[in-house]
Amino acid sequence: MRVIIIGNGVTGVTAATTIRKLDPTAHITIISAESEHFFSRTALMYLYMGHMQYRHIKPYEDWFWPERNINLLHAAVQSVDFNAKQVILENHTRIDYDKLLLATGSLPRTLGIPGENLAGVQGFYSLHDLAQLEQYSANIPRAVIVGGGLIGIELAEMFYTRCIPVTFLVREPYYWGNILPEAEGTLIQEHIRAHGIDLRLNTTVSEITGDAEGRVKSIITNKGEEIAANLVGVAVGVKPNVSFLENSDLKINRGVLVNQYLETNLPDVYAAGDCAEILPEPENKPVVEQLWYTGRMQGETVAHSICNRRTVYNRGIWFNSAKFFDIEYQTYGQVPAVPAPETDSLLWQHPKEKKLVRINYHQPSGKVLGFNLLGIRYRHEVCEKWLKEEKPISYVLKHLREANFDPEFYRRHEKEIIRTFSRQLSAVLS
Repeated sequence: MRVIIIGNGVTGVTAATTIRKLDPTAHITIISAESEHFFSRTALMYLYMGHMQYRHIKPYEDWFWPERNINLLHAAVQSVDFNAKQVILENHTRIDYDKLLLATGSLPRTLGIPGENLAGVQGFYSLHDLAQLEQYSANIPRAVIVGGGLIGIELAEMFYTRCIPVTFLVREPYYWGNILPEAEGTLIQEHIRAHGIDLRLNTTVSEITGDAEGRVKSIITNKGEEIAANLVGVAVGVKPNVSFLENSDLKINRGVLVNQYLETNLPDVYAAGDCAEILPEPENKPVVEQLWYTGRMQGETVAHSICNRRTVYNRGIWFNSAKFFDIEYQTYGQVPAVPAPETDSLLWQHPKEKKLVRINYHQPSGKVLGFNLLGIRYRHEVCEKWLKEEKPISYVLKHLREANFDPEFYRRHEKEIIRTFSRQLSAVLS
């Protein structure tokens, strides 16, 4: 069996290593135009900050690939001839396949405004982006970041470590307002400002101006203000990298449409990771999951389907984690910015330190729906178990200490949290 995987991110590489375990004789080729080897994309910021070198972000040594008999091809794919079952490279070389996995990841979204093509205006997703950032951020007096979220805060921290003044534009009324409830967003934005970041809320960019050499020199906001800047970091999200697959028989919406087995509409063609748009059931809305751990899970799942062991992709309980400078963030289950009907929240926030715990629960039944944690870490397996088993809020409060992560090194706040939650719950029930 000849398997070609386009994309050497976590999804493609996980699929390749899993296929090798399932089929020792499969001929596996991974094609990537970005890099010769798989690297940890989430660690790119640490290269810029000087905390790591490139060799540190390669999860596998170079000898790993020939030992596993996995071929790495550093090349750009121009198109796919699905009828002939061939991948066509930019140099017009054609490579035959029996099974094809599309794991092409994401591309940064653009702003769609005048001046966005000037030198010094860029996203931050790839090795190429990192190289450009090194070039354009050298010895500059000010940078502007457009858009919040996780990429925006990464850029802010990166510039902060190099003492580059930053203006940070966020369109929502509080930080990450499309994802976080207001208390969490407000806590984080205060922390951002405490680091000297010029955070502007309810603000977007309407135009980017350039100098005579074609390099950015300022931005103009939706409020008419001009802010000088020699670099504009664009952090308005990412989109599936699927443009080279358009105008073919492959069904594409936002991403490549796949079923619950990560199969496309074409035989022997699969898609997984950031580029896949999953339609688990006909009546459900398609979803694109752009997280590292879901990419890894999809890679494992699709490998089984490729090896004729069709397996349903099941993400399980929603989870994400991040850091906002030095504040750790965890979320489990359902904690949207705007709560769903019949959802109540218990909220505890430390009076002096930047720590917060929110637990959402279904008011009629009492079952717990989700957790948000800032500055406090809970055990993943405990929170996941409570959500899977639909434990009532009363049970969770009684056993909250079980979720505390490594109490030897982390101060416990369960007494204050439980007292606060008990008061809130009593008020709701009375």
